[in-house]
Amino acid sequence: MRDVPDSDGWLSPAESARLRTTRFPKRHTELRLSRWVAKQAIAQVLGLDTGHGTLARVEVGRAPTGAPVATVDGAPAPVSVSLTDRADWAVCVVAPADHDVGCDLELVEPRTDVFVQDWFTPRERAAVAAGEHDLLANLVWSAKESALKVLQTGLRRDTRSVEVEILDRNGHAHWSRLVVRAREGVVFPGWWRRYGDFLVTVAARVDHGPPVCLEQPPSLVGATPSHGWLSQP
Repeated sequence: MRDVPDSDGWLSPAESARLRTTRFPKRHTELRLSRWVAKQAIAQVLGLDTGHGTLARVEVGRAPTGAPVATVDGAPAPVSVSLTDRADWAVCVVAPADHDVGCDLELVEPRTDVFVQDWFTPRERAAVAAGEHDLLANLVWSAKESALKVLQTGLRRDTRSVEVEILDRNGHAHWSRLVVRAREGVVFPGWWRRYGDFLVTVAARVDHGPPVCLEQPPSLVGATPSHGWLSQP
């Protein structure tokens, strides 16, 4: 959030108009944050400069499903994108245009047994009970969110209709594998990584290998959660 400019010259006219309709400071700041991060990522992948004039040509709109859709000068950009934000930080994942992708950013925070019981499958509940509860509960939840974004349903779909299996639990050190299986038999390869208080998960229809960060070192290294919207009028 600290990197998002105060001015709006980097937003497209449609994005600026949408922001003017947001009533709540939290949603307003989250929209600006996610668009800023997405435009930076898309511009870098497409070989564009990141000047405000160029970023204003890159627009992140929404498909009828609610999934983000990127355009440049009004034409579809040759990329698929997924956005996520949490506690004043945001992540954008960029993939080839014909490869659906989903990502999610979560905090490692307390999750109650009731939460796990309500939203997880029996196998997922057993996996959480057998390990570090808060880490695994948030990791499973985050992976579900990523897979539901690939399906372009979000939480409109029963979270128990997709089941997460953590294949590698060493995400503190590197990108580690997971897999999400949908009730109808579709399998989504995925990855997860922990950065301090944050977890990032990525799921896709095609296994591209581990995500490649566009900045080194990643900004999430040493990131501190905050809630800047609370100070907004």
